[in-house]
Amino acid sequence: MEDKELNVVDHLDELRKRLMISVAAFLVFFIVGFLFVEDIYQFFVQDLDIKLIVLGPSDIVWIYFMIATVIAIAGTIPVLATQIWLFVKPALKPIEQKVTLSYIPALFILFVAGLLFGYFVIFPIVLNFLIELSADMVVTNFTADKYFRFILNMTIPFGILFLMPVVTMFLTSLGVINPFVLSKIRRYAYFVLVVVAVVISPPDIMSDFLVTVPLLFLYEISVNLSKIVYKRKLKKEKEWEVENGYAGQDSQ
Repeated sequence: MEDKELNVVDHLDELRKRLMISVAAFLVFFIVGFLFVEDIYQFFVQDLDIKLIVLGPSDIVWIYFMIATVIAIAGTIPVLATQIWLFVKPALKPIEQKVTLSYIPALFILFVAGLLFGYFVIFPIVLNFLIELSADMVVTNFTADKYFRFILNMTIPFGILFLMPVVTMFLTSLGVINPFVLSKIRRYAYFVLVVVAVVISPPDIMSDFLVTVPLLFLYEISVNLSKIVYKRKLKKEKEWEVENGYAGQDSQ
């Protein structure tokens, strides 16, 4: 009983250590992002035909925090993934350790790819549509606060959802899920993704469609990648058992 309690305490200490490292990394990247806010701001407004306005000093502070937070999240993702991997590493087989470690760089790459897809593909289409919708009915002025909130709504969800394939591969490697389960829950997953698309996109059919299609496509990619990982996992496990003399022991 005491040994179990000690193991729980050790695991909690290890978890606390990993969380502290991740939080420290977030703060470091946040400070770095804060230092480069002006350059990042100029990048986002360089193609605007109008000048953004603010309604109060707090809006400026909020913009600084929004931009710095996005930079911090992007930079912290590989650090957090590494800490999670180090935490579960003792429970993994050698082959599982190698496979899961290779997913960490992909997490950062796909998160950034999702941000770029949202900003360069979805964002301009939706923004232009909404501006044209107003036509000459109103004078178009954007506050900096709402403009950047709009950018975040069009990019951050895609950054997170683009992680779906790698997360699926990672969980398949650990044996948490398999492609058969993903195929079985496809209709429910589609429903959830459609709801997510409607929530994060502006209230018009075109925007909903532009957001929904990539999400459903990502899910199908995740299912197919899970199949590949699952087959490789079974094959490598058999090879590992043969190399270590475990093959055939279950049948004895």
